[in-house]
Amino acid sequence: MIFANRAEAGRALADRLAAELGEPADPLILALPRGGLPVAGPVARRLGGELDIVVARKIGAPGRPEFGLGAIAEDGPPVYDPGNLLWAGATEDGLAGVLAAEREELRRRIHRYRGDRPAPAPAGRTVIVVDDGLATGVTAHAALLWVRGRDPARLILAVPVCSPEARDAMAAVADTVVYLNAPDPFYAVGRWYEDFEQLTDADVENFIMC
Repeated sequence: MIFANRAEAGRALADRLAAELGEPADPLILALPRGGLPVAGPVARRLGGELDIVVARKIGAPGRPEFGLGAIAEDGPPVYDPGNLLWAGATEDGLAGVLAAEREELRRRIHRYRGDRPAPAPAGRTVIVVDDGLATGVTAHAALLWVRGRDPARLILAVPVCSPEARDAMAAVADTVVYLNAPDPFYAVGRWYEDFEQLTDADVENFIMC
C-alpha cells in the first residue's frame, strides 16, 4: 500500500477511524507537525473533531540526527529508546548537549506555531494523536506520554503506515493504535508515499489557520 501523498493517506485513515470508532463525542485531533498535519486535517473533518497540534522533537544520534535515540514533546521530559541507545553506543548523559539544542528548537516551534494560544486540553476527551508514519515510534511515544499526563478519557494513535515494531511498542502507551499498513521490512516512512515533500514552518502555519 503506497499513498499518493499525505492528504490521500489522511482520507483513508479517516475512513478507518470512522469505521472503528463511530462518532466519538467532541474528539480532539492532535497532529504531530510538521508531517502529521496534512494527515490529521481529513481525520478532523470526517470525525467532526477539533484540530490542534502537539509539538515534539526527535533526539538524534550524534552525527546521525535522522536516527532517533529519543524524543521530547511540549514541556515533557525526554523519552529514550534503550535499544537504540545501546546500538548507537550512547548514553542519556552523553546526549545532554543534543537534548538542550532540541529543547530550544522545540520552544521555537511552539512559539511560532501556537503563539499566545494555550496548549490543547485533553482532559476527559477522546484524543487522537496523528502522524504521517512511525519508524521507531519514539517521537510519537513522547507525544503520547505528554497527552496521557493530561488525563484524556481515551488515547488513540492513528497513522497511515508504521513498522511492526513501532506498532507493537505504541500499543503499550496508547489505548488503541489505528493504522492502515505495517509492512515488513519497513525501510522508512517516505518509502510508502509517492509524494513525501518535506514541509516548512510556513506550511504548518497555513494548515493551522485554515
